[in-house]
Amino acid sequence: MRRTATITLHWTSFVLLILLVAAGPLPGLVWAFGISGLAMCVCAVLAGLLNGPGPKLEGGLRRAHPWLSWAMYVGLGGVAGLGLWVQLRGGDIALAPIYFYLMSASALHAIFHLWRHTALGDGALRRITPTAIHGVL
Repeated sequence: MRRTATITLHWTSFVLLILLVAAGPLPGLVWAFGISGLAMCVCAVLAGLLNGPGPKLEGGLRRAHPWLSWAMYVGLGGVAGLGLWVQLRGGDIALAPIYFYLMSASALHAIFHLWRHTALGDGALRRITPTAIHGVL
């Protein structure tokens, strides 16, 4: 259940973030992203991280891995919460650049895990992709 929830919320948040960057902070998208992102963060806080550094990741990257993962969750939760706060309270906060910055951090996150999956061969992408597409990886 935890894996299914994390995978579903991960990809839902990602697609919604792409839509927010492309279309701007439309209220329906902001609400959906906010709920999805905060739900993913709640799962991580209550059940812990689903991912780990894997046996082939060594040195400084291995030690930094959990801190970087939590940093991504802080970024996701902060941006999701800020979007919901703006929807509820209004304000002069320009959300579009904030969504763009989160998308940039997400791109670095994705590159790191693509590198792990391909260069290290540790199956990093299998942890966050639905089982149905593992054959493609």
